[in-house]
Amino acid sequence: MLNRWLADLIQFNKPPLYVILDGIEDPQNLGSILRTAYASGIHGVIIRSRRAAGLTATVAKASAGAVWYMPVASVSSIAQAIETLKRTNLWVIGIDRSGTVEYSQMDFKSPTAIVIGSEGKGLSELVRKRCDFMAHIPMRGEITSLNASVAAALVMYEAFKQRSR
Repeated sequence: MLNRWLADLIQFNKPPLYVILDGIEDPQNLGSILRTAYASGIHGVIIRSRRAAGLTATVAKASAGAVWYMPVASVSSIAQAIETLKRTNLWVIGIDRSGTVEYSQMDFKSPTAIVIGSEGKGLSELVRKRCDFMAHIPMRGEITSLNASVAAALVMYEAFKQRSR
């Protein structure tokens, strides 16, 4: 059975652009991602219903109210949600340091879902296998990752820039 909230997101008319969060645990990060998603024109955010941050008062505060405007689907399985989205001819782009292509080289104009992993572990192996493409954010120095909300913001604004041309 298709999750009701996910089904509502899929009914979107324009070429959709979604963000999928694979286990974001910090409510501040979730709120920041929702705020940026709303500001950058994302059509919906998909989150895990278990072992992840939920829509709480802390998230609402961190989102500066965007939680009230951004459609959010809470699903039990991110991997199954990805498979459902792929059946609607959506490209799924995972953001991970193992990605072979720089995120700014990806085409975000087509129907797309951007997948951001958890703060400590990144993308789960099952989710990584479901992605059509794996892209990375180039970095220098000894630090190997960005905060999840910062990484999400960079990629969402690249998509926004491409779709604004």
